[in-house]
Parts: sequence; C-alpha cells; structure tokens
Amino acid sequence: QVQLVESGGGLVQAGGSLRLSCAASGRTFRMYAMGWFRQVPGKEREFVAAISWSGGSTDYADSVKGRFTISRDKAKDTVYLQMNSLKSEDTAVYYCAPGLRTDALRVGDIDGSWGQGTQVTVSS
Repeated sequence: QVQLVESGGGLVQAGGSLRLSCAASGRTFRMYAMGWFRQVPGKEREFVAAISWSGGSTDYADSVKGRFTISRDKAKDTVYLQMNSLKSEDTAVYYCAPGLRTDALRVGDIDGSWGQGTQVTVSS
C-alpha cells in the first residue's frame, strides 16, 4: 500500500506559479504510474496529469496542457506538479494518486488511496 501526502498549495494571483509535491511511502511506489487530480465543491474530481512509472511518458488534461508539468523524483519518492500561468478556474483541492498506467489514471482508475489533498486558490 502506498501512502501519499500532498503539499505546496496556497493562494496565488492569476498568472502566477505554484509547485505541488506528493510524497509517497511504501516500497512499491516506484512501480506505479502517478496522477494529479483536482476537485471543487459540488463537482466531480477531475484528471489533471499523469506520469508513467519510468517518468518517460506523461499525459495532461487539455485544460492544463502547456501550463502544467508533471515530474517525478524516484530517489525522493516524490511526484511534482509545476503549475504556471495559473487561472482562477484552476482553484481546487489537488490530490495525487497511484495507478497501473497513465491511460487508466486519465479515466480516474486509481490503484490505491487518495491523499488528503492540498488547496490551491487563484485570485483574479
């Protein structure tokens, strides 16, 4: 079982940047693809980005493509989400989760538990 702790959220002005971190524990972390998701009150959780277990393949939601970058540091068992050119519509609680493949994560098929999430608020 992989345990996840997200951090790095906060309040930022539109056009600004934030970097989210997802620290994982559990010896099988490095075997999983990892994804970032986000949720606003009253809406379903939505896919944001995913990265393969090797780090060689990534996938992004159209709404964040070109602005967000997902990466992973296997030595630190951490996955990152660099968010640039933030917009008010990016405001949400962001979660990371493990999955078997990036295409599975894209449709919300995770293989494990959600972390507690980190709040990102973008002011316009």
